Amino acid sequence: METNVDELKLNELRQGNSTPPSQSGSDPSLLKPRMETRGLSVYYGKKLGVGNVTLPIYANKVTALIGPSGCGKTTFLRALNRMHDLTPIARVEGEALLDGKNIYAPGVDPVEVRRKIGMVFQKPNPFPTLTIYDNVVAGLRLLGVRRKEVLDEAVERSLVQAALWDEVKDRLRAPGMSLSGGQQQRLCIARALAVQPEVLLMDEPTSALDPISTQAIEDLMADLKNYVTIVIVTHNMQQAARVSDFTAYFLLGELIEFGPTNQLFTNPKDSRTEAYITGRFG
Repeated sequence: METNVDELKLNELRQGNSTPPSQSGSDPSLLKPRMETRGLSVYYGKKLGVGNVTLPIYANKVTALIGPSGCGKTTFLRALNRMHDLTPIARVEGEALLDGKNIYAPGVDPVEVRRKIGMVFQKPNPFPTLTIYDNVVAGLRLLGVRRKEVLDEAVERSLVQAALWDEVKDRLRAPGMSLSGGQQQRLCIARALAVQPEVLLMDEPTSALDPISTQAIEDLMADLKNYVTIVIVTHNMQQAARVSDFTAYFLLGELIEFGPTNQLFTNPKDSRTEAYITGRFG
């Protein structure tokens, strides 16, 4: 019976991650959204965190969310995989579609949503009592996967995708917390990738890292978008310009402008965007 569960789960994961090869170019008319929001608003009690956001998130692209502190970009990011469900005073209105299906529709399992839409947080957070190996497979075990060969395959695949395999392959039973900060963040990325999500949300993933580790994560994103659609929150506009294909600028809970990154940074359509990217405020 255990074997059947493992095979079923593995097949579900493989089928659920049938992402096409990365689409070339950044012409929105030629691209297909993996996700999109329609009139999405998030409230904390009566306070509006982000309001009426309609935004496409294109498949196999990196979308950066930028703006000053408190502008709503992280609030929006957390709405994309129902993280606000865990905050009692939070309320979400509007729609967030994954492959055309509203993740907030009645009957949708939020746990399954978070398998398909993974998240990497600001500070590396490997499970402190688990080994490198066990950190990577934690999500698979929660899904009921038990067969060693299946778990071994997932560990190697995920660590290779996270550009960490060569550094840890001979010490997979070492504690995850024994790694450097940059390695811990890549371990968290591998943990998210192990369940083969369609979308990976990254909330300022390099803000706590040194420049060398930051570059490693940025280089990794360029490779990862061949497997997964990425949305990243960053305060670093240079980082947004380096890593993203599309950029969304938020201000005071409002989406001000969205477009191809090169266009938004060199020829913004809104004067508020221009003021922010040229450093006149923020």
